[in-house]
Amino acid sequence: MDLRTALLLALLLPAIGMPLPAASAGPQVPAPMLATRFGTGIGDLAGYLVSEKLDGVRARWDGKRLLTRNGDAIDAPAWFTADWPAQPMDGELWCGRGEFQRISDLVRALQRDDAQWRRVRFMAFDLPADGGGFGRRSARLRSLVLAADAPTLAVIAQTPIRGRAALDARLQAVVAGGGEGLVLHRADARYRAGRSDDLLKFKPSDDAEARVVGYRPGKGKYAGLVGALLVQDAHGRRFALGSGLRDADRAHPPRIGAQVTFRYNGLTAKGTPRFARYLRVRPDR
Repeated sequence: MDLRTALLLALLLPAIGMPLPAASAGPQVPAPMLATRFGTGIGDLAGYLVSEKLDGVRARWDGKRLLTRNGDAIDAPAWFTADWPAQPMDGELWCGRGEFQRISDLVRALQRDDAQWRRVRFMAFDLPADGGGFGRRSARLRSLVLAADAPTLAVIAQTPIRGRAALDARLQAVVAGGGEGLVLHRADARYRAGRSDDLLKFKPSDDAEARVVGYRPGKGKYAGLVGALLVQDAHGRRFALGSGLRDADRAHPPRIGAQVTFRYNGLTAKGTPRFARYLRVRPDR
């Protein structure tokens, strides 16, 4: 459709009660596949491929646009996605271990910072629109990324593991190097939207999400600032998150209603998260 025709339609169609043609969008991408917690019931690990769990921002490429986990558009520079494959990809926006806050702030920024985007890479780990098992998808993804030869695009390595001792040793090495943990994916599993036991996260501590419902005022050196966030998790449990807050978080805390991620080590006798500490605001909320 040329510009003149588009202008005529814009003027004439509403006048005669007809809707404007819908804007074209990228290919349909399934809702994201989400990991469950690795448990003691996992027996034979031979059927899994293992990768490092990157501490980045989950993102999806629909062939034309970069989207958050929830499907909102990410305002990335055009050069960032230049030469990427047309196939939908699932991955993490990442700029190194321990740099989550930097990438989170960048994705959530109201004004795009192109210079900071040059530090970011999209670390692809899956092809959600491919109907094969994960092992096949992973091999095809490697080929696509290699053929694209785009400096902002890389693939997360997937490797087999030989038993629980080797898995524990791999986790210890990743954590000692500043990493977050591991992801295990059944090699024969198809991509399935939502929580799946075919995709497991293995970390030394647990993460969960909660909604901010209030604040506890700070005392002593934190007088005049927020001392703790009062939150409620998906099970209706209310508790405080003070540990883990930076001075900047205390001065400008997440808004009421915001979804935050916290880390904890099991549950107390009362059923509340033990040693709960604030981690971050959900970047895609």
